[in-house]
Amino acid sequence: MQQGYRGYRSALRNLVIWLIISLLVFLFGLNGPLVENMYSDHLYQYIAIPLRCLSSLLPFSLGDVIYFLLIILLIWGIFRAYLSLKAGKFKKMAWIQQGLRSINLILILYVAFKLLWGLNYSRPSITTRLGISQEKYTPEQLLRLSAFLINRINTVQRGRALSTTINKKPYTLPELQAGAVASYKDLATQNPFFIYRQPVLKGVISEQLITDIGLEGYYAPVSGEANINMLIPQTERPFVTCHEISHQLGIAREDEANLIGYMVATNSQDLNFQYSGYYDVLRNVLFEIRIKSPESYKQVLSTINLGTIKDFRRDREFWSKYNGDMSAYMGTALDSFLKMNNQKKGIDSYQDIVIWLYNIHKKDL
Repeated sequence: MQQGYRGYRSALRNLVIWLIISLLVFLFGLNGPLVENMYSDHLYQYIAIPLRCLSSLLPFSLGDVIYFLLIILLIWGIFRAYLSLKAGKFKKMAWIQQGLRSINLILILYVAFKLLWGLNYSRPSITTRLGISQEKYTPEQLLRLSAFLINRINTVQRGRALSTTINKKPYTLPELQAGAVASYKDLATQNPFFIYRQPVLKGVISEQLITDIGLEGYYAPVSGEANINMLIPQTERPFVTCHEISHQLGIAREDEANLIGYMVATNSQDLNFQYSGYYDVLRNVLFEIRIKSPESYKQVLSTINLGTIKDFRRDREFWSKYNGDMSAYMGTALDSFLKMNNQKKGIDSYQDIVIWLYNIHKKDL
């Protein structure tokens, strides 16, 4: 009884400590400029770069392994609790103690996530740092933007078709990393934000599972790795690579990662990277036109080159084959996660990229 009481007091003391730490982290996250100045630009860099240095030593995704082990430990803990409950070993004090420990674990994971990467959700929008306006567009301007992007992707597609030196085969992970690093390096000469130290790009271990969930890639805060699903269509891989690397630089919001991914991919000297960048954002613009100017949708679609139309069709067939009904469940989960991390519009924030594209190219329209 005495030992159980000591365990209860210890768990309660730890709960108070972790509650205070969690509250301090939460309050710190309410000040965006302070987060960017103290955390994103400084503390996070001292955390993320050593993590990438460590994970780069391994040929497989360290983050995937860590997540797998955490899931196994969770299942084992639940199983042990079930056995103890079935054997009648849990008394009232033991239940309370176990509950306190569970809350402590949740708080520890919260603090770890925030310090390893999650505080980046609280930093001001990267568009402010890049000098990109938030001016809204009219339906007519949206159509001009689509014409501009379609002209770009048609030009790049013709260049890919005529080139005798372009890579015709699917890129390997080292090739994707090298191409993205080169473009980030070029942009870093214009803006120091794009400086990318200690590159590390990994392929996900369970491609089938990740594809069924509907993910093209993801960032692993526990290991600092950008993970790419190499099962996705090859037209998407360069853009997804540039997108996931932006998470390593401290861009947490998905819409902003799409923006950086677009800027880096289309800045590349590699026509395949350029094509992938225009290809991905064009889908967002077409989706917006279908909602806001449905009467113009078919006419706009008719101006896109046949090769890109075929790529759209292949993408749709690919995700229909693998994703199934899982995407609906994952979409709901992602929406909730984004809203909990300062993206009040949830998955609708993905369409903010269209506003930023308009403002980036406004002078060219």
